[in-house]
Amino acid sequence: MSEPQQAAPPPPLHGGALALMTAAVALGTFMEVLDTTIVNVSVPHIAGDLAASTTQGTWTISSYGLAAAIAVPLTGWAAKRVGQVRLFVISVLLFTLASVLCGFAHSLPELVAFRFMQGLVSGPMVPLSQTLLLANYPAAKKGLALALWSMTVVVAPICGPLLGGWITDNYSWPWIFYINVPVGLFAAAVSWRLLRDRETETVKQPIDVVGMVLLIVGVGALQIMLDNGNDLDWFNSGFIVTMGMLAAVALSFLVAWELTDDHPIVDLSLFKSRNFLWGVVSLSLGMFCFFGSTVIFPLWLQTVKGYTATWAGVATAPVGILAFFLSPLIGKNIHRINLRMLTSFAFMVFGITMFWFASFTLETALNQLVVARLFQGIGIACFFIPLNQIILSGIGPERMAAASGLSNFFRTLSGSFATAIVTYIWTKREIFHHARLTEHVTSASPATSSYLGQLDQLGIRGTAAYAQIDQTITQQAFQIATSEVFWMMGVIFLAMIAVVWLTRPPFGAAGAGGGH
Repeated sequence: MSEPQQAAPPPPLHGGALALMTAAVALGTFMEVLDTTIVNVSVPHIAGDLAASTTQGTWTISSYGLAAAIAVPLTGWAAKRVGQVRLFVISVLLFTLASVLCGFAHSLPELVAFRFMQGLVSGPMVPLSQTLLLANYPAAKKGLALALWSMTVVVAPICGPLLGGWITDNYSWPWIFYINVPVGLFAAAVSWRLLRDRETETVKQPIDVVGMVLLIVGVGALQIMLDNGNDLDWFNSGFIVTMGMLAAVALSFLVAWELTDDHPIVDLSLFKSRNFLWGVVSLSLGMFCFFGSTVIFPLWLQTVKGYTATWAGVATAPVGILAFFLSPLIGKNIHRINLRMLTSFAFMVFGITMFWFASFTLETALNQLVVARLFQGIGIACFFIPLNQIILSGIGPERMAAASGLSNFFRTLSGSFATAIVTYIWTKREIFHHARLTEHVTSASPATSSYLGQLDQLGIRGTAAYAQIDQTITQQAFQIATSEVFWMMGVIFLAMIAVVWLTRPPFGAAGAGGGH
């Protein structure tokens, strides 16, 4: 029996060792999450350099997301087989190696294959970083550990486009991968040096081959469907229908299999915990709306307001500033705070911010955008930290890796859903409003005649004038569609306040095995 070992875990780290361990684990997390977005702004450069189209270049993004989505829920099972510390260090080293191979790629198929490898080995890094921090922090500072972890997970994807754009413009795209090398080596070396004597107990349980195959097929088909749905007009495409049916069948069988198997590869019994269930639902819905807004905001800036990628990044980035400073403060005082009240406040801030975004017009200045994004950062700090505390409350140390892996899986999947669904709604509403606005452009319309007269004075006549009108209509249609999307997400955020109150205190210290 393993009870004696679990009754006397190694004492928490303190002082310099704790600070160094935190830096190593946090940098490992930051590096992995950063790579989910750092490629985005570099796709045109990568595609051009490797003689591919921009659409083909996006496979460098989707291949990484697909592999990570498959690997994340396997974290709990793999950690039991290998040990949490060993698995984290191996993942970081393999991720670093895959990053080097990505930089060396000489063709698009090579890069896509190495990005898939990079995503596959990255799966355990984020959930295990959370687990290792909680396991080695003193009980009184576990809230701070969650705060530091949440901060890196939230800030990294915001820094990605900024850093990726700057590196690509000033050096070359392979360097967005090479920068991982010193970070990865430091994270692996320090983590192993400080934590190798704190390895968790391993269990040589059988490999759930059926569960693994169903997981890979189900999640893989779902991710492919989400990545390609917009380009292929969703369910008007036979390929998308096939992927959707395959995902539905495989995931349905996966749930049934995992609930009855003696050694499930994904521990779905975690959802029997009320706090885990409703906490994950709140986290998933929150990430859907937050990630959706993070996708639409820079698209709107570049498509509608004509911002460059760099300036769109500048306008988007301030959301991480207040989150960076508030997260440690909230983490230190987490035991004094009503977590459901704090999360409700976060949803309220997010809702107000979405309505604020919806009020923006073509004339809205950069400083107004920055202030709104800065204010949104308050919601980030008050959202991730208390929700992760709620999700992991009552989960014993032996199931912490599985719980963290499963919750992070839904967080990642919510981002994929948000990207696909929100972009689809945005483009469909633009088409709708474009058609409605075009109805009013007739030769009998005084507004049309007046605008044509103004263009004529500028020397723009005939076909060129009507092309200018069409461009203006497209701009206005996208503006209206953007406002509608932000309104939709604002309403969802406010409705989510009711969901978080379905959880029940005491929430205790995450990972301490507190009550449900």
